[in-house]
Amino acid sequence: MSIVTIIGAGMMGSAMSGPAAENGHAVRLVGTPLDREIIESVQKNGFHPTLRTVLPEVVTAYRIEDLDRALDGAELVICGVSSFGIDWFSEAVLPKLHSGVPVLSITKGLVDGGDGSLTAFPHLLASRLPEKLRGTIPFQAVGGPCICFELLARRHTTVCFCGDNRSVLEKVRAFLATSYYHIQISTDVMAVEGCAALKNAYAMGVSLAVGLADREIGPLNPADAAALCAPGAPDRNPVYNPQAALFAQSCLEMRRIVELLGGDGGRAGELPGAGDLYVTIFGGRTRRLGTLLGRGIPFSEARKMLNGVTLEAVAIITRVARALRTRGEDPKNYPLLFHMDAILNRGAQVELPWDRFGC
Repeated sequence: MSIVTIIGAGMMGSAMSGPAAENGHAVRLVGTPLDREIIESVQKNGFHPTLRTVLPEVVTAYRIEDLDRALDGAELVICGVSSFGIDWFSEAVLPKLHSGVPVLSITKGLVDGGDGSLTAFPHLLASRLPEKLRGTIPFQAVGGPCICFELLARRHTTVCFCGDNRSVLEKVRAFLATSYYHIQISTDVMAVEGCAALKNAYAMGVSLAVGLADREIGPLNPADAAALCAPGAPDRNPVYNPQAALFAQSCLEMRRIVELLGGDGGRAGELPGAGDLYVTIFGGRTRRLGTLLGRGIPFSEARKMLNGVTLEAVAIITRVARALRTRGEDPKNYPLLFHMDAILNRGAQVELPWDRFGC
């Protein structure tokens, strides 16, 4: 039995306890300062309040104050924080990691530099290691479609682990691969992580069509507005042709951006891109945001309606659009991305540039 330590007790991080437990590993789940109620519940009776399920018996919950103890003897560390927690992870966790122990990040995102560069989180974390640990800890990341509830329910799920070292990737895959959790591996970090981050942005873009169709029904009353924000809420006016067109444009723009960053753009049409985008547009915070915006609700108001929801799509759209401008890229090659940026950051109305798609 090996020890797998998961840092971040949110839904996806905690769901990774499923395949780890399936393979007979002891799992230590460490809560961030924002996860105290979750950790208290898991310590009390194993129940995870946001996943609304009891975690595997081999899971032991730790407060962040007990991080050193949770890391002692671990052979794999999983970074389970959101993209907004990556700075906290860098400051609070990286200095405490042990040399030689691989880190697998489920955190998806890109960070832009002032020179127009975009850095994937595995490379960002490696660059932030304390000097004494530089080059001693291999960072990997997960891309591809995975809904936490389905993973815990042992539904067939296929993802892609990426990192710079294939032998390390194979070792990490051996820790977590099961009869239902199928893991591909790739050393093209920018292709996999670029798609993993960008699909959040473009899921919002596809979801604009859901809101536009909903707008045809008529004015919203408060009850209808609340229903639009409910997780898993069905479409009030199911219309699919516009969504399909936006899905195709999203894959095209993802391919162009990944190629610009030096990755294999073909992955945009595969598991890390189209596969993950497909899952994301069917539910979750990004779909709800896109639906509200398509409905004609300004971003400032939509953000209030989604109070407390982490909007990673907003950060990605803003960062990537900013980086492309710095690089001097032609906006005509990314009409959907730049329109989304205008909606979020310039108060633009949703007026999709249909005739510029596909060019």
